[in-house]
Amino acid sequence: MSMLKGANLPVQAQAVRVELGWRSGPGVPDVDASALLLVSGKVRSDADFVFYNQPAHASGAVRHEGKKTGADGVTDTLAVDLARVEPAVERIVLAASADGGSFGRVPGLRVRVLDATSGAEIARYESQDATVETAFLLGELYRRQGSWKFRAVGQGYGSGLTGLATDFGISVDDGPAPRTAPVAPAPAPPAPVRPASVRSEPVRPEPVRPTRPAAPPAPPVPAPAAAVPVRLSKVTLTKDAPSVSLAKQGGTSGAMRVNLNWQTRKQFRGWGAKLGRAVANHSDLDLDLCALYELSDGRKGVVQALGNAFGAIHQPPYIHLDGDDRTGAVSSGENLTINLDHKDRLRRIVIFVTIYEGARSFADLDATVTLQPQHGAPIDFALGECTVPSTVCSLALITNTGSDLVVQREARFLVPERGVSPQRTIDYAYGWGMNWTPGRK
Repeated sequence: MSMLKGANLPVQAQAVRVELGWRSGPGVPDVDASALLLVSGKVRSDADFVFYNQPAHASGAVRHEGKKTGADGVTDTLAVDLARVEPAVERIVLAASADGGSFGRVPGLRVRVLDATSGAEIARYESQDATVETAFLLGELYRRQGSWKFRAVGQGYGSGLTGLATDFGISVDDGPAPRTAPVAPAPAPPAPVRPASVRSEPVRPEPVRPTRPAAPPAPPVPAPAAAVPVRLSKVTLTKDAPSVSLAKQGGTSGAMRVNLNWQTRKQFRGWGAKLGRAVANHSDLDLDLCALYELSDGRKGVVQALGNAFGAIHQPPYIHLDGDDRTGAVSSGENLTINLDHKDRLRRIVIFVTIYEGARSFADLDATVTLQPQHGAPIDFALGECTVPSTVCSLALITNTGSDLVVQREARFLVPERGVSPQRTIDYAYGWGMNWTPGRK
């Protein structure tokens, strides 16, 4: 049952998962979960704010794990290890923000607290009265006499995530500072005018007395480094706005993580339902995140789990596959990392996903792709619904224009010809011209 606003419940688990959920659909804004770790009602620094641009707290106690789509709608999840929360932290505020609209247009808004070990539901709060709010404080985990409890809050903010974060002491970067006109230097004072020559009596010089040497000047004290405000911006690619410049988003250096998070629907629709049987077997569906690359010196290759071609991050191809999620059960999905410090050596990259086994198509699969530059705003997009018998999908094309890297949303479901592998199908579609041989993992 949903808790009433202001009600509280004890939390016995040592670690919990906090699921922010809602029902998606046409005209429904995207929603993001965040957490603020508070001491005396405020954050100690901007590092106590966990959200999509800052997905992990330094203590390891709170992590933003990202979104998944299922039969009940969309969830954005925070993992909270209560045993690792620093003793000074009294409350963990659990918030939501709407991107592209107000919460009055978000159906089924709710927050659930689950035991991270057993998956059992500990608490649930469903918002019923949202209207024009663009940010919501849904609940909070707080200490009481040495134990943790959860309280349903339900407080809305019309000023969005910026207003909510600012209220708790976060310094927010609202964009570049306005440019000001240069100030002309003040004119130098006029030189003193010497009076006309005047005779005077000679002046005897005073005897010079010995003095102690002056003490050496104290070394300058360095000024404290200015804190960098938190950037709340993010980019969602759509069919109407499918590309973005990494340079404009600040993503020009460091590591960029490319994440694929997927989940199969319980109810099959579209052409897959007409087959009269499940297209995907949920227990053994194995998707592979891959990348075709072309370097500036003309070398080409592939990064994929097949053949253990996991790549390398500090040497060519400067792309590395973290692992192989064979079930979709890994909360972080599958990840590629691209080293943007060597972006000048990258000419183009096609990021794609294949079905290795467990299904004959991407039909009834929900997937979200997120590109997270280390020093820039995250870029995400949904794949959409597959309406063809596809086993390979190109996700994104990253192109070096000479002065920038441009990310292009592809979301192309391709149908391999008989006897042609998914990898060769991607090769043909993008003109890579590589030779392929059968392989297994």
